[in-house]
Amino acid sequence: MIYDYLIIGGGIVGMSTAWQLQQRFPDRKILLLEKEAQFASHQTGRNSGVIHAGVYYAPGSLKAQFCRAGVKATIDFCRDNAIPFDQCGKLLVATNPTEYQRMQALYERCQQNEIEVEWLDEAALKAREPNIAGVGAIFVKATGIVDYQLVTLKMAERFEQLGGEARLNSEVVGLRETDEMVVAEVNRDGRREQVRSRFLITCSGLMADRTTRMLGIETDFQIVPFRGEYYRLPAKHNRIVNHLIYPIPDPDLPFLGVHLTRMIDGSVTVGPNAVQGWKREGYGRINISLRDCWQMLTFRGFWKVLKQHFRTGLIETRNSWWKPGYLKSVQKYCPQLQLADLQPYPAGVRAQAVMKDGTLAHDFLFAESPRSLHVCNAPSPAATSAIPIGNYICDKVVEQVG
Repeated sequence: MIYDYLIIGGGIVGMSTAWQLQQRFPDRKILLLEKEAQFASHQTGRNSGVIHAGVYYAPGSLKAQFCRAGVKATIDFCRDNAIPFDQCGKLLVATNPTEYQRMQALYERCQQNEIEVEWLDEAALKAREPNIAGVGAIFVKATGIVDYQLVTLKMAERFEQLGGEARLNSEVVGLRETDEMVVAEVNRDGRREQVRSRFLITCSGLMADRTTRMLGIETDFQIVPFRGEYYRLPAKHNRIVNHLIYPIPDPDLPFLGVHLTRMIDGSVTVGPNAVQGWKREGYGRINISLRDCWQMLTFRGFWKVLKQHFRTGLIETRNSWWKPGYLKSVQKYCPQLQLADLQPYPAGVRAQAVMKDGTLAHDFLFAESPRSLHVCNAPSPAATSAIPIGNYICDKVVEQVG
């Protein structure tokens, strides 16, 4: 069989694309391949579960466009499919004069991105959040929480109901493109097989650079993993906050800082930090992959990033191993938390695209060949934005092949 479209990657972006492509072309044969035993096993299923409003993103960027559309699309999808969500709102809290200045810039950016926000002084902040300390805050009404793995599984169900095919335990280990098709070498449950398709779409997250390399596509980026470690608060603190609590982020970094997140199951998590990873899919305490390390250490962009953010990297690494340091980053806005309150919770790994010149890619990146389209960088808020991203990918596919 020759499929019309082959999609690699069963995270929320890949599944959203497959589902929407099948809606557009109900008579075409579409196959999605996922190497794990469950969809959304990596970035999609290991994040904070936040429905972002689009506060941080440069006006006019794909991030800003996708996120604004994604909030409504995600909530509409949840309502249509009886998926629990809570639009509880978020507070961005400033704890010192430097953060207060950054908060003013963020407030202006919200205005530019047409996001409904409210400026809170210290007294108004204390009234909303008695357990949070700060000199001021921005209240973002549209922010919410959801289980993105559940959203992905529901998309998979909808995709298959429309006639699409999705296979688990199917790892793509090789790709070859001809004038007529793309041929994928697939390791499925330990057996090698070939899959042929007229067009290929890859949404492979932590392996994005490797799938483009399989087809010999020239790119100037590489995926560098950053491990995000979380803790969960004990049940006695499930009502410690009424909203999500975020610090004011450093505008030079793509990470939002350690925050308090109300989860959809009623618990509260702390995190994530951003620690240099030495294994792309390494979720344990100590994770090393010789292949991943070699590719990273021989990539000049990695060394440039290391030089630019050396001090920040040292602090993050120290706090990863020294729990009081991690706690301190939370106590600056929630001083009542203690070491015993930081209980174990699964870590995640962020796929950060780094350019050869050491620039961190802040927006979406795509690469293509005559018969393929590759999502090379889908940074946060990719989960929030998955439905408009999938629609955008479908548009690009139609432009390429009709």
